[in-house]
Amino acid sequence: MIRLSGALVASFLAIAPACAQDKAAPQSTGASAEVAEAASEGAARLTLGVGAAYFPDYEGSSHNRWTPIPVANGTVAGMSFTLVGNRAQLDVIPNGTGPGWDIQLGPVAVYNMNRSNRDSIRDPRVRALGEVDSALEVGGYFGIGRTGLITSDFDKLSVTVSYRRDVTRVHKAGIWNPVVTYSTPLSTKAMVSLSASAEIVEDRYARTYFGVTPAQSIASGLPIFRPEGGQKDITFGGYFAYALTGNLTKGLSLVAGGTYRKLVNDFADSPLVSIAGDRNQWTGAAGLALTF
Repeated sequence: MIRLSGALVASFLAIAPACAQDKAAPQSTGASAEVAEAASEGAARLTLGVGAAYFPDYEGSSHNRWTPIPVANGTVAGMSFTLVGNRAQLDVIPNGTGPGWDIQLGPVAVYNMNRSNRDSIRDPRVRALGEVDSALEVGGYFGIGRTGLITSDFDKLSVTVSYRRDVTRVHKAGIWNPVVTYSTPLSTKAMVSLSASAEIVEDRYARTYFGVTPAQSIASGLPIFRPEGGQKDITFGGYFAYALTGNLTKGLSLVAGGTYRKLVNDFADSPLVSIAGDRNQWTGAAGLALTF
């Protein structure tokens, strides 16, 4: 499984938490009033889910495959934790419920398995480049959000920036990941989330996953390529959730959506992408989530 994009994660995570608002918050008519009533049970919450995602074989591949993904999200005493696929994060700053500002700060970790299993890569030229060990990327993130903007008291716009670095000495590089997310409830049973993100990576990341050394060129037939770091991509994502039982704050929900990612700069010019793959990357996912 490759690393989940920031936009995909942000959209998926926005579905359940954004509805968990306090009944005492100012209410408007329509869907927002229904959401406030549904959330009156309190701020403590746990969501567990499982789904499947349709991912490229590797970053830049033109072939996709299905991969199972676990999901966990919870809030206790105003602090929230999340796990989606191979990404985990914790927001250590408690925030109030209802309309207002939301400050986000905490650690983030990603288990990067890009090109770690050559048997899952269908292109023989990329397989011939050899496997790359899985990397653990650890860092932190900061964000700010505002609830109650356009459609109701419970829609939310947030902007976050994270930085993480490989601590396993696989690619030995850092990654910046800014993300913008907007989510809004349509009713107590339906919600939509949209997001955009980018990743800016250092030179060693670019050379580990997108470079071709002279020895690799001989083995694969791909031309030698030594990329430099910089902006790797731009990604747009969207997710939709619908409560099958209860409402979005408690019960079983169906979640589905996807992302479009475009690789840019040296990453799009890499032979792994321009010859063996595709700079246009599509990801889809669907699953069930149970909120307590």
